[in-house]
Amino acid sequence: MNIFRRPLLKSLLLALSLPAALLAQAQPAPIKIAMIEGLSGPFANTGEAVYRNLVWATERVNARGGVKLPAAAGGGRPLQIERYDSKGQNEEALAVLRAAIDDGARFVAQGNSSATAAVLIDAINKHNEREPGKRVIFLNYAAVDPILTTEKCSFWHFRFDAHADMRMAALMEVLKDDKAVKSAYLIGQDYSFGQAVAREARRQLGQQRPDVQIVGDELHPMGRVKDFMPYAAKIKASGAQAVITGNWGNDLTLLVKAAREAGYEGKFYTFYGNALGAPAALGEAGIGRVIAVADWLPNAPGKDSEAFYQSFRQRFPKPADDYVHMRMQLMVESLAQAIEKAGSLQAVDVAGQLEKAAVSLNGQRGAMRALDHQFQQQLMVGLMERQGAAGVKFDVEGSGYGFRVIKVLPAARAELPSSCKMQRP
Repeated sequence: MNIFRRPLLKSLLLALSLPAALLAQAQPAPIKIAMIEGLSGPFANTGEAVYRNLVWATERVNARGGVKLPAAAGGGRPLQIERYDSKGQNEEALAVLRAAIDDGARFVAQGNSSATAAVLIDAINKHNEREPGKRVIFLNYAAVDPILTTEKCSFWHFRFDAHADMRMAALMEVLKDDKAVKSAYLIGQDYSFGQAVAREARRQLGQQRPDVQIVGDELHPMGRVKDFMPYAAKIKASGAQAVITGNWGNDLTLLVKAAREAGYEGKFYTFYGNALGAPAALGEAGIGRVIAVADWLPNAPGKDSEAFYQSFRQRFPKPADDYVHMRMQLMVESLAQAIEKAGSLQAVDVAGQLEKAAVSLNGQRGAMRALDHQFQQQLMVGLMERQGAAGVKFDVEGSGYGFRVIKVLPAARAELPSSCKMQRP
């Protein structure tokens, strides 16, 4: 090659590469949210449901220009969900937490296990004390053992779901008036959350319905029971007129399926019976007999609520993907609000604003309680019915069955006291 052509060729290549380099520099760095969840194993479907909800929430924020920060802090920046598979194991969750922090995540989201949430709180507390320049905030959307905002409450941890005692209180608002129920069977997963549900069920039954006899009270291994028929047979033989359970994921679906096959005709008072296969597993046997509590239900009255649900279904049209969580949307909105008000990504500044967050979306409102970082919002109780029945415009997962809202507890009534004694930095 002619020696005089080499500098010219280099100049041309440099000129062609400049626009791409400048464009790369112009793109604001995303704000990473590390989702630590079981994305494989027996509860993988629940992890994938969370991912869809968080992605949809961040898309909404990003569509309006992202999180608005001062120019010195990067200006408008998009939110980005990054997946980390805990495989449903605490040790794996701790390992991927370290990986997420090394990858630059300063916000961690998790929820589908209170036991995992507890170890993450401890690990994040220690990390934040050891490395103040890389502090992390923990966003909890579903781990509802009350201890997480009482004895284990942390300045770095924020829970956006109603805890187990709050959910049980909402169910009891219905059960206390269900005079046909004279006996109940308590069954749950054998870990901190399942134990908390059983404990609170016993306590609240004693207070609200002392006439109800507890004819069964047992815990089973979490995620390891493949055949619930022996449990269903015991439930039927006990004569229980209602089952009270906090089971979720496949542990709930398999339980209700076994109960149907065993010919059990009692009611199910559940925390999570409104989705993830449970309504389809019960079918006609669940009509008028399955009660579920949630922060929001698709058949919540009002045009705003209906528009919210239809938007989600347009984004995720497959019936199997039909499990939308309002609280996860409010969680992401709260985070965006807190970052904008803090004007920085420093964890202590964001946490200081997050504990004062008050947000609303499509008619649903919520506010963080600074005392213990427990989000306060209304709760709804629904009853399973056929789609098309009064108050049941939408079904669940294409099953033909949906939930009619039968009780709404305003946030003020759903709120419970806390014994948290928070240590602040």
